[in-house]
Amino acid sequence: MMIIFPMVIVLSIVLYLYYKVAILKTKDGLTQRYFNAKSKICLGLFVVAFSINQYVFYQTQISLFIGLVLISLGFLQLIRGLKETKHYRNEWKRLNPAD
Repeated sequence: MMIIFPMVIVLSIVLYLYYKVAILKTKDGLTQRYFNAKSKICLGLFVVAFSINQYVFYQTQISLFIGLVLISLGFLQLIRGLKETKHYRNEWKRLNPAD
């Protein structure tokens, strides 16, 4: 159980950086927004996993309060990223029906 959170943390940071670099490589505005939405998902997942990991590691009251705030912000970022990803995926399908 203890190894899961560090793996999720590292994977989400790597994917976050991947999508941010992918934004720079593409010129299409819709694709850039799609990659930005995907990076928001990774950032939200990172914040949630990091805050849970910190509470499990320290188990203090202050880490619980800070962790709850960060978990709520991370979930908000995650949900917004999921909604934006769905929207931009549907928009791309609408603009490119042959693909």
